[in-house]
Amino acid sequence: MHKRILITLTTALLGLGFSGASLAWLEGGGERGEAMDLTPDLENGMDVYEVCSGCHLPEGWGDTSGTFPQVAGQHREVLIKQMADIREGNRDNPTMYPFALERAIGGAQSLADVVAYIEKLPMNPENGRGEWEKGTPEFAQGEKLYKENCVECHGENGEGIAEKYYPRIQGQHYAYMMRQFEWIRDGKRRNANPDMVKQIKAFSDKDMQMVINYTSRIPVPKDDLAPSADWVNPDFD
Repeated sequence: MHKRILITLTTALLGLGFSGASLAWLEGGGERGEAMDLTPDLENGMDVYEVCSGCHLPEGWGDTSGTFPQVAGQHREVLIKQMADIREGNRDNPTMYPFALERAIGGAQSLADVVAYIEKLPMNPENGRGEWEKGTPEFAQGEKLYKENCVECHGENGEGIAEKYYPRIQGQHYAYMMRQFEWIRDGKRRNANPDMVKQIKAFSDKDMQMVINYTSRIPVPKDDLAPSADWVNPDFD
């Protein structure tokens, strides 16, 4: 019975355009599946986040140089997947790895708690952006590339799709997205969605710069932003 259901589900997903490789990428289970099912404790999430704040800042904004991404406002599903992948050795991040381990922040419950806390943080209204403003040829070409290649997974406004682990990229720092895009295109990020690798494989460096420039300038809904770039997280004030 369970086998028949699994075959039916797989067939349905393939019919929706998922490749076999992307189905494996979406596969749950393990610590990721456990954390997804737990009810988060935001108070503990705040305590756990203190470990993260050293790099991502108390506000969750990272830095515009792209060394550390903005994590504030990111989908909990995406955060859980990426954290679990780092902890399980499926994503290479030597800087973050020791801070992501269970001995540093706790088990699946702490993982569920901290990502729920991060998701609720307001985003930086002045994220790092590319050099080409609206009205330039490069901005227009970046918009074209985005609409032709990125909308299906990341949405018209870079909002992502939480249940498919597609990240929210609106408001993310230009330099961080450039580095990740290049690693994914060049096969250096081991936990990348294989369908994305295939989609962007033919992008030139200039294509990459233009589409990420456009993405970095997609407006974030006002309700999801901090009141100003001077906002200080009162939980750590």
